[in-house]
Amino acid sequence: MSPDTKPMQHRRHFLKSTFAGTAGLIALPNLFTGSLFGATSPGKRVQVAQIGCGRMGLEDMEGVLNVAQARVVAVCELDTKRAAEGKRRIEEFYKKQGESEVAVKVFRDYKELLADPAIDAVMVSTPDHWHGLIAIAAAIAGKHIYCQKPLTYNIAESIGLRRAVQAKKVILQTGSQQRSESPFTAFRSASEAVLNGRLGKIHTVKIGIGIDKLNGKLPAAMPVPANFDYETWLGPAPQQDYMENRCHSQGSFNARPGWITTEDFGLGMITNWGAHHIDIAQWALGQQLGGPSTIDAKADFMTDDVWTVHRGYQVEMQFPNEVKVILDDKFENGLRFEGEEGWIFCTRGPAKVTASDPNAPAGGASALRASKANLLSPLAADAKRWPASKNHYANWIECIIANKEPIAPVDQAAKSLQTCAAAWIGMKLGRKLEWDVTTESFKGDAEANALCNRRPRKAEYDFEALLKSI
Repeated sequence: MSPDTKPMQHRRHFLKSTFAGTAGLIALPNLFTGSLFGATSPGKRVQVAQIGCGRMGLEDMEGVLNVAQARVVAVCELDTKRAAEGKRRIEEFYKKQGESEVAVKVFRDYKELLADPAIDAVMVSTPDHWHGLIAIAAAIAGKHIYCQKPLTYNIAESIGLRRAVQAKKVILQTGSQQRSESPFTAFRSASEAVLNGRLGKIHTVKIGIGIDKLNGKLPAAMPVPANFDYETWLGPAPQQDYMENRCHSQGSFNARPGWITTEDFGLGMITNWGAHHIDIAQWALGQQLGGPSTIDAKADFMTDDVWTVHRGYQVEMQFPNEVKVILDDKFENGLRFEGEEGWIFCTRGPAKVTASDPNAPAGGASALRASKANLLSPLAADAKRWPASKNHYANWIECIIANKEPIAPVDQAAKSLQTCAAAWIGMKLGRKLEWDVTTESFKGDAEANALCNRRPRKAEYDFEALLKSI
């Protein structure tokens, strides 16, 4: 089967409609001069490289292609089919803008890309197990970063990446697009209502993040495709045989990749959708730099299957101010904030960014609901509001140019990841844990703390060694 090169029409419609209303956001003055944007770069726009040209990588790349103050100039990918597709889409985009010749650099080794002084910023849209290492290296190289969620694979990497970003003073935007105004308006509306006390004292937040299904096939080694550098792709993960169902499809660029459901590469729904919804919960509760004090979790993990992540789950976490945050596989995908005055529920609704987004609410239900209509009435002019961010990609580029914090910064993304990963550790151990948000470790629990990091397969994949250069 040949690769599917057809763009996702709903995605193109979303991008066109979003950017049509954000001209004021992306038409920014050239605040930087000289080497930052490259003296010879067209219009001195931010020169961006795409690392990872899979399903989300191609969509992230398309998002930045549509930002007027950015130019995508390079791709980096370990699968030559995907590298060629990324290059083709960039060329196609700029040729439609009237350019006759489009120069696109193609890299296999991300380290060579990071050494290129003409590149100002990178988008890291790799499998989760590569996020931390590449993003840390990018920060050390002085590149601005858009990093797909979850921020990193594990807790230790999140601490290391935050340290690198802050030390090198680069701008990192996390792919937590629910914080931005379009297309998912329900999350900002709900969280601002909570922030302004519409529900009175909050006592419970219920979160649904979906549930993964078994693949139905047993693990079986396969020949590595000639176009794929699988040995490098494994990176810091444990050595194992190649299986297409544990990596990405060789027949489609848009198919949901199997690494998402393989625990050595991604921790499952708890960090997949959990990274989105737990981030919004902490945002609304004023816990952007906080987290839970206790975690009581249980889960069923896949066995006798090519995939290995959790299936059913139930997680209860205690947050400050006597707030319980509960995740259950039986909950509808989204967040329900419950307080003294009623409840507010928010979800994505019919708007989609990727094919893996949940279906529209059953029966045509609204993406934003409440127990009483007045809970969702317009807020006062002097109400507390989140910083403006009409579009997530444009916000990143705007913040690079203005040298300011983006809507989903590294310190807050690290805390969101830590809550998700701590819940996963609770699932693995099946017992109640105590988490210290200050030390970012479990209290008196060597077994749990051992799961906050893992030994890399080879010394060259040790992110802690990279940090010694800071």
